[in-house]
Amino acid sequence: MQTINTTLTQSQKSRRYSGQAPFLTIENVSKIYPTPKGPYTVLENINLDVQEGEFICIIGHSGCGKTTLLNMISGFAKPSIGEVRLHGSPITKPGPDRMVVFQGYALLPWLTAFENIYLAVDSVYPNKSEAEKKQIVREHLTLVGLADAAHKKPPQLSGGMKQRVAIARALAIRPEVLILDEPFGALDAITKEELQEELLKIWNDHRCTVLMITHDIDEALFLADRLVMMTNGPAANIGEVLEIPFPRPRDRARIMEDPEFYNLRNYALDYLYNRFAHDDVG
Repeated sequence: MQTINTTLTQSQKSRRYSGQAPFLTIENVSKIYPTPKGPYTVLENINLDVQEGEFICIIGHSGCGKTTLLNMISGFAKPSIGEVRLHGSPITKPGPDRMVVFQGYALLPWLTAFENIYLAVDSVYPNKSEAEKKQIVREHLTLVGLADAAHKKPPQLSGGMKQRVAIARALAIRPEVLILDEPFGALDAITKEELQEELLKIWNDHRCTVLMITHDIDEALFLADRLVMMTNGPAANIGEVLEIPFPRPRDRARIMEDPEFYNLRNYALDYLYNRFAHDDVG
């Protein structure tokens, strides 16, 4: 990787080398499922430390266990071997400190945008007054530019608007970790870029820790502090982690003019499609 400039920004250096304990730790994690033909290892010996406030993107071919890995961080699944820890404590179940935004939005179609968010806020903050909870919902609808669509139901919203509601719902309960499973994969290119910009702005304002699955290398290079590149499954592992050196706040046009963007892009493409080309067997 001699051609890649991995110089870190000062903020990245302070996070990496301050000596502080990792905020989120994935240690020696494997996930194995029983099958009629014997044990099937999806992930094997995954190790990753994440500092508070980092934006991590995870990329790899289909079937390499990206979603399985995030499910263990969210608490929807448990490692077969190893441990996932937040603040040094093992993650054993889902909790409001970790919120997931899915590609399929996961909104209740019979509730309005306001009501979908209110339901989450009410379940996490049952002791807040109704006025406080409604104010939180209004603030987060405004945050994602949907104040005027508060009383529309999901069938009345575009795909981009539905994803905005899902992001607002996740952020409204102030999670420490925001988990995004290919949130923009089903959107058109223009809407995708708009939501990427919005997500970065929200992240810059709130600085929760983000872990995001993507199949889009350009998206990862624009959003992330680090790009985690997986090997192919079965028994997938973390093959390499790329530092993304572009300073923040980021300007898409400026990054696209930077030769380093294309160095990193070509390196990631070579990794995925030459060194770890998917053989589609099995």
